[in-house]
Amino acid sequence: MTKSGDHSAAEAQNGHSCCAPATTRAEAADSHPTIGGAGPVVSSESSPEFSFDFVTAGGPFDMGDPFGDGHPADGEGPRHRVDVEEFEIATTSVTNDDFARFVADTGFVTTAERLGTSAVFAMLLETNPGAEAHILGQAPGVPWWVEVSGASWAAPEGPGSTIDNRRDHPVVHISWDDAQAYCAWSRTRLPSEAEWELAARGGLKGRRYPWGNRLLLDGEWNCNIWQGEFPRTNTLDDGYIGTAPARHFAPNGLGLFNTVGNIWEWCADWFARDYYQHSPQSDPQGPDIGDKRIMRGGSFLCHDSYCNRYRVAARSSNTPDSSASNIGFRVVRNLGRDTASSRE
Repeated sequence: MTKSGDHSAAEAQNGHSCCAPATTRAEAADSHPTIGGAGPVVSSESSPEFSFDFVTAGGPFDMGDPFGDGHPADGEGPRHRVDVEEFEIATTSVTNDDFARFVADTGFVTTAERLGTSAVFAMLLETNPGAEAHILGQAPGVPWWVEVSGASWAAPEGPGSTIDNRRDHPVVHISWDDAQAYCAWSRTRLPSEAEWELAARGGLKGRRYPWGNRLLLDGEWNCNIWQGEFPRTNTLDDGYIGTAPARHFAPNGLGLFNTVGNIWEWCADWFARDYYQHSPQSDPQGPDIGDKRIMRGGSFLCHDSYCNRYRVAARSSNTPDSSASNIGFRVVRNLGRDTASSRE
């Protein structure tokens, strides 16, 4: 990559757009006719079928980065004690099959479908050459991200692509608003950031990854991130250029799969860089207001040369209407009471 490219990568790293760009929705709306959206989503009349199980988590833990690995703009410190009330969390992210059942039951139309565009990692278009004709432009400063007309959860690389051979992969091109709609239907909710990190750690204290501090597990990859020279060469040492199946790789000590790498997962909270400096100890729910929502876990695009957010303490964020080929979600449920689908 050229020096100019290196500079762009550094800027993107600090602004999170390397992880998943915020889509310029006003431009998208001006350029594309919108598709009529479905009405308000209501709870499923019967118990929804899930591809995942739920496990119980909760209790005290130390939240935040104990190593100084994080980017200052992300606000991963100070490390602080948090008490989380017991809850149930899905063992995997929501899959294409899960989301397809939701759409079939409700007729829901996602943000990307309504606005006619979503962000796609450029190298993925090599698997769908026809999509190049639908490229609208590059994300500012991060040429590896392109806006593709017609890209959505059901056509992840744009027109001509399908999820037929990825039914068990995480659903992607999902905005925070889309995730909230799924939660309303399934009587679940998005996790708070504290709930997410507690569960992602899988019972380990003060570790970098869900399995310990070393990236490789017994010499093998245990997460789906980038290997090689980003963004030009991926050696595919972990076996994947894009998403991996939601149950691939070994689970953490709690039984959760892919809590780092693979896809970014939305949380309920608004993002604030300084939130850890004054957050409550008991069940923190994030700031009351904001313009971006928390994302956790990293994705298949993470690489130490520009973005090391494939750690359990790592934080990122994006606008609630943004979608991309590495953004999905995982759900939680309350124990012993009705589950609220959102916290405004």
